[in-house]
Amino acid sequence: MLEENKVNKAGGRPIPLHRDPKVRGIAFQIVAVLFFVWALWTIGSNTVTNMEERGIVLGLSWLEKLAPFQVGFSPFLANELGQNSYWRIFFIGVQNTIYVSFFGVIAATLLGFVIGVMRLSPNWLVAKIASAYVEIFRNIPLLLWFFFWYFIVFLPVLPGMRESISFADAIFINKSGLYLPRPVMESSGAATIFLLICAAAIAGVVYLARWAKKQQDQTGRQLPVLPISLAILIIVPVAGFYVSGSPYSLEYAQLGTFQLSGGINLTTEFFVVWFALTTYTAAFIGENVRGGILAVSHGQTEAARSLGLHHGQNIKLVIIPQAMRVIIPPTISQYLNLTKNSTLAIAIAYEEIASIWMGISLNTTGQALIIIAMTVGVFWTLSFLTSALLNWYNKRVQLTER
Repeated sequence: MLEENKVNKAGGRPIPLHRDPKVRGIAFQIVAVLFFVWALWTIGSNTVTNMEERGIVLGLSWLEKLAPFQVGFSPFLANELGQNSYWRIFFIGVQNTIYVSFFGVIAATLLGFVIGVMRLSPNWLVAKIASAYVEIFRNIPLLLWFFFWYFIVFLPVLPGMRESISFADAIFINKSGLYLPRPVMESSGAATIFLLICAAAIAGVVYLARWAKKQQDQTGRQLPVLPISLAILIIVPVAGFYVSGSPYSLEYAQLGTFQLSGGINLTTEFFVVWFALTTYTAAFIGENVRGGILAVSHGQTEAARSLGLHHGQNIKLVIIPQAMRVIIPPTISQYLNLTKNSTLAIAIAYEEIASIWMGISLNTTGQALIIIAMTVGVFWTLSFLTSALLNWYNKRVQLTER
């Protein structure tokens, strides 16, 4: 076959190189690679020249300098004015992005599944309510939802600092957000014992779920795994807390002259971003769930009914397990969109990576190239890890073919 490609059938003469498809293909690829390298080199050299003309020095030494500003929301990393390096500011931004995205993905998944199942409910009112939810939320831009919830709903409704809504003088709600008690470690040794007890409870729940599934496969009996698991996850940690000697105490928020101090403050901006991302993305996930359920053969539903399964059991045991192979791939895209859409939170001053890193830090340092490259790297990494994890799970739920 190779010889036939190189020999002219009419006269038996070799094909000229410029007419050989294989040679032309290699030549075009070499030209494309050279053009790409030349373009990168040109862009890079122009960027370096422009930065040098403006007195901007390439390098990472500036990341060790102290930032002249403070971040208002940092649930885990310490944050004090005049004590934060730009490295810490960067990690605080990454932390806040992951924080709102993580809880947004969980809440959007739960709400999306409920909406998707409701849209196919035999109850006319329930189905129409779910349909109206989907049509309203997914047809209005997300940025408008940020403005709506923030400026029209939460800020006008929530009271001021002095008029905070209090629950047992432990939880406070006002325009600044939600204030919760902060756990403070009293003994590291006791805390380690308590964490080990909690880990043992989680391991026990995982073992119980696997054992119950094995028993169901062998005998057909379905055990009440959920209530037992909830009981284990509540009773064991509570008992372990006292057995280990109460390793944590609670620090409550205290109302000062002008504001509350102490405790954990979940800002209004954080809650609005989380709420808007959740309700918006859940509309799309609900459609994915509806499509996955409709993809299951109607004969499966009829077979489940013939076995005496009611509608809830039919959804849980027959339809959803088969629909997951259709639901997961498009839902991965919605998870990635939720994470990337969190950058819109800059509009209401939630301090995620786009706000405090690409915004404030870039303006104070002028290191646009490095800051933008680091931000791109963060979102690429988050997207890659999310896709890898969910694709692994997707392979596990795929039907095994012969």
